[in-house]
Amino acid sequence: MTAPGRRSSTFTRLLRHGFTDPSAAERLLEGPELAPVRSDPVLLDALGATADPDLALLGLVRLVEAQDGDPARRELLDTLIAAKPLRDRLLGVLGASAALGDHLARHPDDWQTLVTYEARDLHPGVQEFERGLADATDPVSLRVAYRRCLLSIAARDVCGTTDLAQTAAELADLATATLRAALAIAEAAAPDDAVMCRLAVVAMGKCGGHELNYVSDVDVIFVGEGVEGGDEGKAVQAATRLASHMMRICSETTVEGSIWPVDANLRPEGRNGPLVRTLSSHLAYYQRWAKTWEFQALLKARPVAGDLELGEKYVATLAPLVWQAAERENFVPDVQKMRRRVVENIPVAEIERELKLAPGGLRDVEFAVQLLQLVHGRADTSLRSGTTLDALKALAAGGYVGRADAVQLDDAYRFLRTMEHRIQLFRLRRTHLVPENEADLRRIGRSLGLRADPVKELNREWKRHAAMVRRLHEKLFYRPLLDAVAQLAPVEARLSTGAARERLIALGYADPAAALRHLEALASGVTRKAAIQRTLLPVLLGWFADSADPDAGLLNFRKVSDALGKTPWYLRLLRDEGAAAENLARVLSAGRLAPDLLMRAPEAVALLGDGESGGLEPRDRAHLEQEILAAVRRADGGEQAVTAARGVRRRELFRTAATDIVASYGTEETPAVADQGALVDLVGGAVSDLTAATLAGTLRAVVRDSWGDTLPTRFAVIGMGRFGGHELGYGSDADVLFVHEPREGVDDQEASRAANAVVSEMRRMLLLPSADPPLLIDADLRPEGKSGPLVRTLNSYEAYYRRWSLVWESQALLRAEVVAGDEELGSRFIELVDPLRYPAEGLGEEAVREIRRLKARMESERMPRGADPTLHTKLGRGGLSDVEWTVQLIQLQHGWVEPGLRTTRTREALAAACAAELLSTEYAATLDEAWVLATRVRNAVMLVRGRAGDTFPSDGRELAAVGRYLGYDPGHVGDMLDDYRRTTRRARAVVEELFYGA
Repeated sequence: MTAPGRRSSTFTRLLRHGFTDPSAAERLLEGPELAPVRSDPVLLDALGATADPDLALLGLVRLVEAQDGDPARRELLDTLIAAKPLRDRLLGVLGASAALGDHLARHPDDWQTLVTYEARDLHPGVQEFERGLADATDPVSLRVAYRRCLLSIAARDVCGTTDLAQTAAELADLATATLRAALAIAEAAAPDDAVMCRLAVVAMGKCGGHELNYVSDVDVIFVGEGVEGGDEGKAVQAATRLASHMMRICSETTVEGSIWPVDANLRPEGRNGPLVRTLSSHLAYYQRWAKTWEFQALLKARPVAGDLELGEKYVATLAPLVWQAAERENFVPDVQKMRRRVVENIPVAEIERELKLAPGGLRDVEFAVQLLQLVHGRADTSLRSGTTLDALKALAAGGYVGRADAVQLDDAYRFLRTMEHRIQLFRLRRTHLVPENEADLRRIGRSLGLRADPVKELNREWKRHAAMVRRLHEKLFYRPLLDAVAQLAPVEARLSTGAARERLIALGYADPAAALRHLEALASGVTRKAAIQRTLLPVLLGWFADSADPDAGLLNFRKVSDALGKTPWYLRLLRDEGAAAENLARVLSAGRLAPDLLMRAPEAVALLGDGESGGLEPRDRAHLEQEILAAVRRADGGEQAVTAARGVRRRELFRTAATDIVASYGTEETPAVADQGALVDLVGGAVSDLTAATLAGTLRAVVRDSWGDTLPTRFAVIGMGRFGGHELGYGSDADVLFVHEPREGVDDQEASRAANAVVSEMRRMLLLPSADPPLLIDADLRPEGKSGPLVRTLNSYEAYYRRWSLVWESQALLRAEVVAGDEELGSRFIELVDPLRYPAEGLGEEAVREIRRLKARMESERMPRGADPTLHTKLGRGGLSDVEWTVQLIQLQHGWVEPGLRTTRTREALAAACAAELLSTEYAATLDEAWVLATRVRNAVMLVRGRAGDTFPSDGRELAAVGRYLGYDPGHVGDMLDDYRRTTRRARAVVEELFYGA
């Protein structure tokens, strides 16, 4: 007897053999069930070798208890000790699967199926499994027989007799035999239906690919035909009844549980389509309606049950369509959509535990292999395998995938699939989530041979393999392209030029020949530059392909690289700063504006990094003005000073555009910014501040060049329109008014000449031909418009507004804000116009009617001929003009009494009107949404086309680029236009009520 407080030697031995609850294990060993064998060291050693010794011991005790009488118990225990194959298999299963332990406790004689150890038993196929299921005559007996067969597969798996590929193939063969047995039961129940039709069951997915999981939906497609001389319609109905019954036999839960769901949703039209179709009906659907993913699914199609001749005919008939899928018009957008990792539907709490769908998961491997099969399987029949690992091996042999990459991917896929098998085997439940419980992780780790620290080692290996898949997923597509063009060292197989072009076309490149030339220029040679670019390009090419214009992205990258490739900081930036390379890829492939700005001064690439010189956050007006004024002071003359100011403007325009693009597209680490209004405010504020700082610097340069430190007249620039409202877009002109006031003792005419000379020189210098984008100053909102003087004194403005001011001028002055020059003079101008733009007691009825007449006239006269009024962002229905005039009318009517309305900014005024209950929250939200969307579209058009525009582009690629900027996936430009029309239509309804009083 063990002394109190001391552990028994058995307890210690159990700990040493891997038991986590030695006390419970000791009690089980000392029970009567294992009395004949408890002292045999062979038993303890065998239990210690299992994935979960505690679970294995409990399962063994339950199995012994369930035996029918002492002779049966003795036979089990004697065989267990004497026969090592049985001992390893039985205890291995009991230690890995609680569900199979439950099965053995319910069917205690089934352990005998593990005794046989002949050659044919090591790798059974469909025929062997059919023999194992032969006695099943109803759903219950079929389930028992299925679990008995599954028991032998699991035993070979956990003992290492079969590897992953063999285990998955055996599971698929067992599924084939089970479908045949279920169909036989269904036919026996409805013999009249059976003789009336031909029914083929075609396996899809992992079953079709001969790579099934322990617990998985078995995907199938049914093909039905009439027998010779029979009625086809009645035959299809009979086939449908048989197919439905067969599915229920497998899927329904009985006293013995279920087998697995049979899923026919991959059929034409999915769950909305008929369960059974004739071969001709299938063919008609795939010829006319099928999407790319449906052809991708057909890669796995394999006849397994029913009329196999009809099933083979189905596969042979559709095969040509599968291998022509890459030639379809919509292949590229479909591929881009499928390549995007869709993880939004995975709960946030689960994404880190997802083996299948998360980045670096099983789906990444399977999708990559299938895509390459679709692209290259047209010309190379060796690639036409439904099994992922076989197809990956064939791709490597043909040079379509790098051999080293294929080996690493094969290794990672095998590990992740084996891990998935062990997770499912425990409870025989369909799941792809790695458990959180330490005991479960310990069992899985030990089952994979990780014994020192199973939990820590499992997590480390899992993360390593997932990271490997993530890294190789993109390289898999592009590294062979670089090998094909660089040709630095002999390899066994390379992509042919034709195969390389096919791949580039499939990935969205419209001009594959040019793309290959660019790749050759970038990747060839033995220089440090070429070596680093060969490392970067596989990932960059993937990011380019994720855009609407991959060709432009690659071409622009070559231009930047040619300009900066010899500067060490450039390559170091892309190689070492994680964000820089992806940011650059996004910017270079999003349109023309940002690359054009960058090409004029490629060193601005440094802004895209996350180091000291990087940073995409737009700078505020004070910092901009300080830098520009310092540059002006250092310049030798006026033109040189303005050139310096324009250079800062170009750089900061690029920074703002890059920020906008990266925020709109998102990156692999950071999702796209969801708040579209925040992006509009960011761009509008940044460009407006930059324009104000540029004008301040130009004014200082002009004055210094001709007058020294002091101009004869005080001078201020008043921002108007979008400029005053902090809402400038990338291509907006600067609407301004110029006001001056002669200094004491200066003649009025001299002051006027000086002021006019300043304006003239500012406009000239800002439009000089240069590498920098011009800045057009527009003063047409001044009194008397184009007919009036460019510059007025403050007194002249006061006299004009007192005597001649029209209501439209009061409306225009709502946006007036001092942007440059003499702040005190500017402030007095604002004081002068405040009573005009916020009139006491609001507007009279005649003034309101006049504003409405002006708006109606503008709508009818200024809309460009041929333009679609539902898609014109400025003058169209529910566009910028509609929203702004409505908000401005509210400001004119109520600004005198509501301080919040006294702002130059549209969105601020709208929010203030809502807060003052001048319009409902719903109406305010509707107008704000439309205004933000229309502004985003205008910004997108400028970014994409490199020139301003108020309508969506007509060119398909440019339209797709606008869609990507706005967050629409490839192939969804129709949704974008529909959403725009719907949003602006709702806004117009609000405008009709609030502005027109309808």
